[in-house]
Amino acid sequence: MAVERALRTAAPHELPDVVGQLLGRHYAADSVDLLMADYGLTVLQPVTELPHTLPPVSVHNTPAGRAFGAQEPFVEGNLGDGSVRAHLPISVRGDRLGVLSVTLPGGDHARDCLPELAELAELAEVLGHEVLVAERDTDLYLRARRKDRLTLAAEMQWQLLPGRSCSRSEFDLGAQLEPAYAIHGDNFDWSATADHLTLYVSNGMGEGIEASLLTNLAVNALRNARRAGIPLADQAALADQAVYAHYRGRSHMSVLMFDFELTTGRARVVDAGSPQTLRLRDGVVERIAFDAQLPLGMFEETDYIEQDFRIEPGDRLLFVSDGVYAVASPKGEAYGDAALARAIQHTRLLPAAEVPRAVLRELTGHRGTPTPDDDALVVCLDWRGR
Repeated sequence: MAVERALRTAAPHELPDVVGQLLGRHYAADSVDLLMADYGLTVLQPVTELPHTLPPVSVHNTPAGRAFGAQEPFVEGNLGDGSVRAHLPISVRGDRLGVLSVTLPGGDHARDCLPELAELAELAEVLGHEVLVAERDTDLYLRARRKDRLTLAAEMQWQLLPGRSCSRSEFDLGAQLEPAYAIHGDNFDWSATADHLTLYVSNGMGEGIEASLLTNLAVNALRNARRAGIPLADQAALADQAVYAHYRGRSHMSVLMFDFELTTGRARVVDAGSPQTLRLRDGVVERIAFDAQLPLGMFEETDYIEQDFRIEPGDRLLFVSDGVYAVASPKGEAYGDAALARAIQHTRLLPAAEVPRAVLRELTGHRGTPTPDDDALVVCLDWRGR
């Protein structure tokens, strides 16, 4: 309670210093580093003022990266002077933010502190909540999330997203966009209540700022309708009207919309465009086809119809944009359903939060180039139900 109170009363930019002082006082910590995961989920960037004075830490094959990936504390011992270093994952309701790395002195004190690893892990969780609140009032943590400069379009898109992962007793969600520092029109959005999960997967027409402006308009129109308690098909119709009123049919946005009932697994679906759905059930991957309807904003006053769909406990759904399934290899071969099915099988043991990044890595191998020509979006939903 004392630690939580100190973090809540600290100035937004002082959280790293305050947590360092607290751990030094109560655990005799020699050093404390707050590391934030970058937008591409490739490095953990130390939180410092610009220019960053400490090098980033890879999320692959490093102790801090191991803690981040497994979402479990990892203790690194025998550092040469007898000290130990504890790496504690920082996440908020399943959204993985980074790692808190704490160096403890050697000898008996280190042995006494290690059994209290759960306390340190809880402190890291409290810190994560405070970081999210502090981001409203300072750019310090948002700057640490980027290892390169974002394009303006990417800046707008990342600010529009709800997070990169979410976890509840009924489901786990994970999502990732590539190229992370230059995304254009692909987007995802979700919202959960006591009984429902609403999920949108969208693909905006165009490139750069124009695509980002279109997506911002459409997603906010969908949110506005959803927050008014309007049914899914009417959400699509109102967003369609908003986009058409502005662009008069010159631009449109594809969107796949779901409204899941958490108690039954029954879902309402509106498929208005290009994102596709694949399901892993009992070890078998299959593509789920819905009745295709017009993208938002293509014509004036389009009516949309909801379809019924049911998801069962143990199901994994993968939602992908055309920047994934339509990507061509150097020989001109499309990625397609077969390659996607293999990627889903290869990642079946990973948690939902890690699946999108793993699938996108396999896509990079197929594409043959590190940077895609189009946005690539993967969203993974693991369903447990009640």
